[in-house]
Amino acid sequence: MNKGNVVFNKYKKTVFFAGVAALALTTWGFKDDLFQITKNLDVFASVYKEVNINYVDDINSAKMIKTGVDAMLDGLDPYTEFVPESEIEDYKLHYVSTQYGGIGAGIFARNGKVFVSDVFAGFPAQKADIRPGDQLVKINDVLLEGKDNDQVGLLLKGSKGASIKLLVKRGDNPAFEKTLVRDEIKQPNVSYYGMVDGNMGYIKLDKFLENSAEEVTTALTSLKKNNPNGIILDLRSNGGGILQEAVKIVNLFVAKDVEVVSQRGKIAEKNATYNTMTTPLEPNLPLVVLVNSHSASASEIVAGSLQDLDRAIVIGQRSYGKGLVQQTFSLPYNSLVKITIAKYYIPSGRCIQEIDYTHRKDDGSVVKVADSLIHEFKTKDGRSVYDGSGIYPDIFVKQDRFANVTQTLVGKLLIFDYATRYREQHPMLSDIKSFSLSDADYADFVKFLGDKNYSYTTSSEKVLANLKTEATKEKQFDEIKGEYAALEAKMMATKKNDLQLHKDEIKQVLENEIASRYFYEKGRYETNFKYDKELAQAVKVMQDKEQVASILKGEGSYKVIGKPLFAMASKKANTDQDKDDQ
Repeated sequence: MNKGNVVFNKYKKTVFFAGVAALALTTWGFKDDLFQITKNLDVFASVYKEVNINYVDDINSAKMIKTGVDAMLDGLDPYTEFVPESEIEDYKLHYVSTQYGGIGAGIFARNGKVFVSDVFAGFPAQKADIRPGDQLVKINDVLLEGKDNDQVGLLLKGSKGASIKLLVKRGDNPAFEKTLVRDEIKQPNVSYYGMVDGNMGYIKLDKFLENSAEEVTTALTSLKKNNPNGIILDLRSNGGGILQEAVKIVNLFVAKDVEVVSQRGKIAEKNATYNTMTTPLEPNLPLVVLVNSHSASASEIVAGSLQDLDRAIVIGQRSYGKGLVQQTFSLPYNSLVKITIAKYYIPSGRCIQEIDYTHRKDDGSVVKVADSLIHEFKTKDGRSVYDGSGIYPDIFVKQDRFANVTQTLVGKLLIFDYATRYREQHPMLSDIKSFSLSDADYADFVKFLGDKNYSYTTSSEKVLANLKTEATKEKQFDEIKGEYAALEAKMMATKKNDLQLHKDEIKQVLENEIASRYFYEKGRYETNFKYDKELAQAVKVMQDKEQVASILKGEGSYKVIGKPLFAMASKKANTDQDKDDQ
């Protein structure tokens, strides 16, 4: 989780510091510690008081305190944070619950105007035919021009059952009004589940918030009705959440009374071990877990535990490497502080925390766990696994990166704009799984770009520009001016062909965006399945029972698709794989 903005909404510091001091007096038992704590709090409060009273200009005292608290917590880790009363609801929405009252649509600001970015199926916006690309001109007669996302978000949210009036503009058509009734918006933890190639069940879990285990259970129960040949649990880009939900999800595939994870810190009373509690729903079917470099925390508990217990094959890229546990503590004035209290350890005994926040460099920057401190551990059946740097997949699939031209088309919203136009020109899209842009459609997209600005700089151009700068400094550019101009011209000619050279990946992104206009989140997933290399590898592996058995015995683990075998014998984390998935 990223550290949020720290804001003191309530401002009675004397009481606050007295409360902290009282807590300190009851927590630490050494007189020297007590003296230092009391002394430092007294100094902090006195400095704040004197500056507030005597500084030559008026100061923003809340901002000054915020800076002090920021600095105090920044020296620890990114996950220890203060949450003031004014941010409690947002905190719960992002880290605890997924419910709020609204219309079920995403928004973004563009050139001072507000547009709909996404619409979620089954909620008021979709039912009222609000579409991505629509401009929101007014909400309840409040003009939106110049307002930012947060301001508009507050206008959209409200009590369930309350009406909300929107003035909407679609393309060049006249603006029209829509009156919607706000509903409870619950963004699911499981954003998609269904059957994929090879009669495999697929579950996409986005986060581990409230009821995530219940949602995975529902998905798995439904998929089992199709007699699947295996299950694929997709945890890619899942940043984690509630530890107990992760334990429950592991329990769906692992027998009762098996250790999943333990947490250990300096306070013995907060140490705990979490075991499976119930009979598993599916203990036998082949299981693959997909991860990438953005799979973190609870995702790593699930993937790592299932790997340590030899219950699942992990496919993808090395995970993020967050092995820290946080707990929230209530503070005065309805605020709270979230503190890292322990590290967690998965069944083999390893902790996968990658960044060493305790031993920083002299300049304050953090470092990764040193290669010399990485240790070998054993899975249930004797496979070698390693601590200190995330979860390594059993089968590594190199992650493709989009070309500069594709990234630019996305970043400048030209893919988005074309999808909006496509939806206007094509009212219906019959079968999402077979949907594919034709060559004529792609030619139309290229034509659409004719008068658009999508300039970008390639890596080669940057290198060439740097060559010119250095050669000029050394007064040698005149000698290579002719060759430089020729090389520059060749690069520009090649760049003009980028739309054709990278046609396949641009089509992939276009199809994904267009599909979402008709079938929402489900459309994005099902359109992208045919391009998903990790998913294809998962299906391929589970269709080969001998390979599954070989990997789980440690005979075929750490294979790299399209690259040599990944050698772990050296116990070093900094391999070619690391370079690929950073």
